[in-house]
Amino acid sequence: MMGLRRSRIPIKSERELDTMREAARHVGEILLEVREHIRPGVTTGELDEIAAKSIEKRGVRSSFKGYDPHGLPKYPAVLCVSVNDEIVHGIPGPRELADGDIVSLDFGVSVGGYHGDSAVTIPVGEIEAETARLLEVTRASLDDAMEVMRPGARLSDLGHAIQQRAESAGFGVVREFSGHGIGQELHEEPWIPNFGKPGRGPRLECGMVLAVEPMVTVGRPDVRMLDDEWTAVTADGSMSAHYEHTILVTEDGGEALTRLSGSH
Repeated sequence: MMGLRRSRIPIKSERELDTMREAARHVGEILLEVREHIRPGVTTGELDEIAAKSIEKRGVRSSFKGYDPHGLPKYPAVLCVSVNDEIVHGIPGPRELADGDIVSLDFGVSVGGYHGDSAVTIPVGEIEAETARLLEVTRASLDDAMEVMRPGARLSDLGHAIQQRAESAGFGVVREFSGHGIGQELHEEPWIPNFGKPGRGPRLECGMVLAVEPMVTVGRPDVRMLDDEWTAVTADGSMSAHYEHTILVTEDGGEALTRLSGSH
């Protein structure tokens, strides 16, 4: 989920990182809970209800519900559920999932005033081979970005790694949405485009926490917005995948705080 621009890239203290790890753990665990219910016939609204109940049970706060960047209507759910050609910010409702669909779940919570944010794209039943390849490549592009997240790397190196992986596989990279810094606000500096030339922008430092989120399409990367003012879809109707982790910059590369055993 995207939001407002901030002024700098914060370096998190150990205390802040401890709190962010807790928020990230809840995000990862709740996403795993929701994934277990994805099957043909389940509605996107039911998936949101599962996430909302888990938030309440755990005593954490939704990062998404009520969010209203740039004067948009407040986001009405705790979970973004985007199906097939929906790129991001799909609003849950009565739509039933069907065999062959792919569904992207984008989710965040806060603990002690600090946020965690993650996204994953899940197949529903049997999907086409090209769609499965889309998921594999998008997930791999996020891993590629994490590999370069070491001190001294330039910010644009992340987007370049994502673009190289996706476009070399023949897929499109969405330009209108990007990753972001994360901490006391869901969206902090910097914006992290999923494309671009390497060696540009600020240098990464240990303690920076970034939400990196490639959005990749089978067809062209052009975007169209639906009337709800939130849901972004591919202009050509092609399938789209979305993966995201909240990632800490370390000496050894990016550490995905939202990645748990058994998750993406």
